[in-house]
Amino acid sequence: MITGLEKQIEKSQPLKSAVLPISKPLALVVLHVLFLAGIVFIDGLDYRSKIALFTFLSAMTLWVTTKIPAGFVAISLIVFTILMNAGEPNLLYESLSEKVVWLMIGSFIIGEAVKESGLADRVTLMLLSKSKDKGKVLAGVSSILFASAFFIPSTSGRAALSMPIINQLNQKYTKKEQSVFALLAPIIILMSTSATLIGAGSHLIGIGLLETTVHQSISFIQWFIWGLPFALVMTTLSFFTVKWLLWPRDELRVLKNTQSVETSLLKKQMNRTEKKTLILMIFLIIGWMTESVHGYDIAFITMVGAILVMTPNYGIINWKQGIKSVSWNLILFVAAAAALGKMLVETGVVKWLEKEILSFLHLFTVAPEWLIVLVILVATVSSHLYITSHTTRAIVFIPGLLLFSETIGVNPSAVVFLSLIGMNYCVTFPVSSKALLLFYEDEGNSYDAKNLLKISAILMPVYILVMMTFYFSYWQWTGLQL
Repeated sequence: MITGLEKQIEKSQPLKSAVLPISKPLALVVLHVLFLAGIVFIDGLDYRSKIALFTFLSAMTLWVTTKIPAGFVAISLIVFTILMNAGEPNLLYESLSEKVVWLMIGSFIIGEAVKESGLADRVTLMLLSKSKDKGKVLAGVSSILFASAFFIPSTSGRAALSMPIINQLNQKYTKKEQSVFALLAPIIILMSTSATLIGAGSHLIGIGLLETTVHQSISFIQWFIWGLPFALVMTTLSFFTVKWLLWPRDELRVLKNTQSVETSLLKKQMNRTEKKTLILMIFLIIGWMTESVHGYDIAFITMVGAILVMTPNYGIINWKQGIKSVSWNLILFVAAAAALGKMLVETGVVKWLEKEILSFLHLFTVAPEWLIVLVILVATVSSHLYITSHTTRAIVFIPGLLLFSETIGVNPSAVVFLSLIGMNYCVTFPVSSKALLLFYEDEGNSYDAKNLLKISAILMPVYILVMMTFYFSYWQWTGLQL
């Protein structure tokens, strides 16, 4: 979809658009040659380590600067590593055995079951029946989107699930109000991500790197205690900021025709499918929160739920529906990207980096705690401006931040948690998140990118300030400390 801005650019800059296809590939080739030349002359790395470092730098460059599918880049570079005899074929095969891969597969299937069961439609009608005030319905939708973070472990999945609800509500709102809805929904989805460990795949990747590197971890319940209050505060602040800046004040405040034929459906009792779905979601949440009791990790519990919803004759959806609901492009990207990050650790690149930059990092050993926290937050919160993929940000930043924590002698778990929460902020541009992009590209229910930028100009510094406040108060009181 070509926006009006893109059309203007095409008209006003014909020469630039004609030159870019030639200059960009050449620039990438030159950059890769420079990478290769610099890495070849490093004495502290063996052959396998040099290939691993070159592969990782290449992946980062292609992810950030090109439109080549991220999964294609990651898998191709793993194959390149193997062909260069710097890794075994198992590097490719075992990438699909990562916990985060199976968590995401299961979450897509469960999300499809929730959608097909009719619960989303019932919730929408319930909202409309409770109040005629547009503002209260807006708050109600935001509450539901916030709660969805606990049972749909994917921001894009939550965005896809919310779109039918938003489209139904749009029948009661004006065009201006609809555009606010289209912007508010993904912002609430993204701000609520921090509430739970399963809120984003990047959380699982970060925790996985924490476990692999320093043998520490953050449990579901620990994350819940630390993340939920922060997510509540930021979601509330985001809601009122969007409403204050964008909600039209000259429109009617009362919904029209709320007593429609649709609301009469609420009088009907929940059908068998809806009841099964609701019971399953309750048991899944209990299973996720009691991981330390039964010993099964979150990914396994999620796959158990996915199997149950696809069980023939007794499930909610069939096998074909479940498999089609999975974003295999995203799954393969996450698997391959995680393998690239893991390769840096196994080949000794991370250890080499630690040795080389030890003297620089030691400067922070005498830095005050507030400065260390601020540096971590500014680096991670702003990372979405130049690395658009949430998952990629975790893969790129977490190994370096773990090295930073070990070098200056601070708690790695605290650094990883703060970093992952910081990386959850990504509401500046439509491309900063799949959830934002999903609504932005919807022709019938889109928003103005300028409004998103306006919102971010306020929320970004507020986000950092709230994180600093939480760290030196609630988080320290509950045991999170550098």
